[in-house]
Amino acid sequence: MSKVMTIDEAIAFPFEDLLREVNETQESVRVVLEAGDEIEIKPATPRLKPLTQLPGRVADGWKEAIYDPQKGQFK
Repeated sequence: MSKVMTIDEAIAFPFEDLLREVNETQESVRVVLEAGDEIEIKPATPRLKPLTQLPGRVADGWKEAIYDPQKGQFK
């Protein structure tokens, strides 16, 4: 969800702080101009959440079973 502010609010807000907020929250900010036009400031690339660590283990030889057609076949 993006934050919306008027041009007057954006002018009063220090530009560096605005950019830091966009970067930290990873949410865009829409600035509404007097004529009703909008400008969106958004992060260049979204941050990915770390992968969840699942319990268990990977069996030995899994890679060979995938790439060796003889070992990977079911009998």
